[in-house]
Amino acid sequence: MAVARTHAITALTDGRYPNRLDREAFYPVAYRWMYYSRRMDERLFELFQKGYAKGTVTTGIGNEATSVGMTMPLRSGQDVVSVMHRDLASHLILGAEPYDLFCQYFANAESPTHAREGNCHHGDAAMRRFPMISHLGKMLSLVVGGTWAARRSGESVFGLTVVGDGGTSTGEFHESINLASVLGVPVIFVIENNHYAFSTPTRAQFRCARLSDRAAGYAIEGKTIDGTDPWLVYSTIYDCLEEMADDSAPRIIECDTLRLQGHAAYDKAGYVDPKQLEIWKRRDPLPRTRSELADVCGLDESAIAAIESGVDEIIEAAVKRALAVGRPSPTTHPMSAYAKGGAIRVPACQAKRVKNGDAVNRALDYLLEQDRRAVLLGLDIGVYGSAFKTCKGLIDRHGPDRVIDMPICESAGIGFCLGASQVGVRPIYEFQFSDFSTEACTQVGLNSGTWFFRSGQPAPLLLRLPCGGGLTMGAFHSGEFEGLWSRFPGLKLLYPATAQETFEALVAGYHDPNPCLVLEHKLLYWSKSGDIDFDGDLARVWRSRTYRNGNELTVVAYGAMVHECLRAADQTRRSVEIINPFVLHPLDIAPIVSSVKKTGRLLVVQESGETQGLGNRIISLVARGCHDALKTPPQLISSPDLPIPFAPELEGYTRPAWERIALVIEQACRQNASGDGKRAMH
Repeated sequence: MAVARTHAITALTDGRYPNRLDREAFYPVAYRWMYYSRRMDERLFELFQKGYAKGTVTTGIGNEATSVGMTMPLRSGQDVVSVMHRDLASHLILGAEPYDLFCQYFANAESPTHAREGNCHHGDAAMRRFPMISHLGKMLSLVVGGTWAARRSGESVFGLTVVGDGGTSTGEFHESINLASVLGVPVIFVIENNHYAFSTPTRAQFRCARLSDRAAGYAIEGKTIDGTDPWLVYSTIYDCLEEMADDSAPRIIECDTLRLQGHAAYDKAGYVDPKQLEIWKRRDPLPRTRSELADVCGLDESAIAAIESGVDEIIEAAVKRALAVGRPSPTTHPMSAYAKGGAIRVPACQAKRVKNGDAVNRALDYLLEQDRRAVLLGLDIGVYGSAFKTCKGLIDRHGPDRVIDMPICESAGIGFCLGASQVGVRPIYEFQFSDFSTEACTQVGLNSGTWFFRSGQPAPLLLRLPCGGGLTMGAFHSGEFEGLWSRFPGLKLLYPATAQETFEALVAGYHDPNPCLVLEHKLLYWSKSGDIDFDGDLARVWRSRTYRNGNELTVVAYGAMVHECLRAADQTRRSVEIINPFVLHPLDIAPIVSSVKKTGRLLVVQESGETQGLGNRIISLVARGCHDALKTPPQLISSPDLPIPFAPELEGYTRPAWERIALVIEQACRQNASGDGKRAMH
C-alpha cells in the first residue's frame, strides 16, 4: 500500500502551491526525485569518463535536498524559474525528461537544444524555465522580469532563481535583488552555498557571517537554512510563497548545502581538506532522507527498494535509447542566430516637419498606443522625460505602469527586459547614453543575442541608444559603439539619419522578434527635421537608403555623417551617390557593391574611430565583391582612435566635417587606378 501511495503522489498534483504536503506524504516524493538526480549524475559521470557525455559535466551530488525542496512547491509552466548547473533534480521536477537530458549531455541529434548549447545550459523558455548562461548572477534579473511581466497581466505567479555563493560577489546579484525590491516583485533568491566557487573558498568571497544577512540592505527578509534537509527547504520555500502572496516582496534564502565532488568531472577537488570532506559526507542528504522513509513514513526496505529500482529502470532505458541516437547534422536543423518574423502591416502615420527627437517621441507614443504589451523602461524617462526629452509627456499619456523609471542597473535592466519578453511583454529600454550600454555587454550580446539560437524562442527587445558627439560631452557621453554591437550574432542594429528613418527604425525594431538596437544620434535630435510618411509596411523598412544618385563616387555614411556628406556633396560638382546602409547588422552589402560597380570608387565616412566602426568591414566586403570594378583603392574618413575629447575645439578637430569630406571627394574622383590611389585621408 505504501508503494502504491508513493507512485500515486509522484505526479506532485498535491505538492505544488497552494497545496502543501505533510511530512509523511512529502518524503516518498522527495526521495524519489533526489535518488533520480543522484543516479543520473552518477551515470553522467561514468558516461563522461567513457567519452559519451560532452563538455563540462557538473554534478549535483550533495545538493539534491536543496534542489528538490526548493522546486517541489513550484508550478511548472506558471512560476518563472532559473536554476543552476547543480540542479538536475529541479529540471526533472519541472518537466524535463531523462531521455532529453541524456541527449543534451551527449550533444546528439535529438538534444533539446539541437546540440547547439552545452550540457547544463538547457531549459524550456516557453515553459518559463529559463536556460542559464555561464556568467554568474546574470540569470537573476531575467526571473525578476519574467515574474513582473506575468503579474502585470494578472497572473498570481512567483519567481525562483538560484545563485551560488560565488555568484553573490557579482554586481548583477545586487542589481537584481534591488530591482525586485524596488518594483515589489515576488521572487525567491536561493543562494546555494556549498562553500566553494570552483576552488575558491567562501572566506575569499565574502566577510559577512551569513549571505542572507544581505537582505537587510534591500529592506526584505532573508534566512539561512540547512540545505541538506529537504523537508526544511520545502517548508521554507512554501512559507515564502504564502507570505509573498500577501506582500509581493522578494526573499533571500541561503541554503547551506554540499558539493561532494569537484567543480566538474575533470576536477578531483584536491583543494578541499580531506577531513572536511569526511564531515560533509556524513551530512549527505540522500541516505539521511532514505532513513526518513522508514522513520517518518513507515516504509520497509522492500518498498524503498521498489522506488529505487523503478527509477533505475527509467534511467537505464533513457541511457540506452539516447546512446543509440546519431550525431547532429547542420542540415537537419539549420542553424540561425535570428528568429524569422512574419510580414506585418501596422497603422500608417504621417506628420509634417518633425524633428528627429520628436520622431522618437511620436514612435514611442505610437507603439504604446497601438500595443498594450509595450512597456518603456529606462533612467529618468518618466516625469523628467529622459535626458534629451525624447520621452516627454509619455508618462502622462500612458501612466507610470507603462513608462517606468528604473534604478541605475543597465545590466539587470536588460536581463529584466529579456525575461519579460518571454512572458508576454514587449520591452522598450532606453540607455541614457549609448556609452552606458557597455554596462550590459553580457546581457545584450551574450544572453539576449544568443537566446533564439539556444532556446528556440524569440527575444523581442527594442533597445534605444542615444549616441554620437558634437555636443561637447566628452569621452563617456559621446560614443557610438556600432562596431562593438555588430560583433554579436543575433542582434540587429539600425542607424537612422532622418525623422522618417527614426520613426521607421523604432517601429520596425519593436515588431521584430529579435533584439534590435536603434542608434539615435543626439546631435540630430533637435537640429534636423523632416516629414514622416510611414505607410505601415514594415517589410520595406529593412533596406538601405540612397539620398542621391551618382556615377563618379559611392559614399557610405550613417547617423550624423549622412548630413555632413550631403553638405559636402553639395559643395562639389562631382556626381556622388550617397548611401546609408541603415541596417548595420546584419549588413546587406549588395546595394553598396552594386553602386561601386557603377561608380568604381568608394568612400566610407564614420564618426567612430578608424578601427572602432564598421568602415573597414564595409571596405573589405566591397573589395571582395567587386575588386575588378574599383578604379581606385577605397578610402575611409573617420575620427582618430582616441577617446572623444571634451573641449569643442578638440572635438571639432577629431570629428569628420563636411569640409574635410568635400576635399576627399574631390581627390578621390580625380584618381584613377594608375594614379595616386594609395593616398587616403583619415
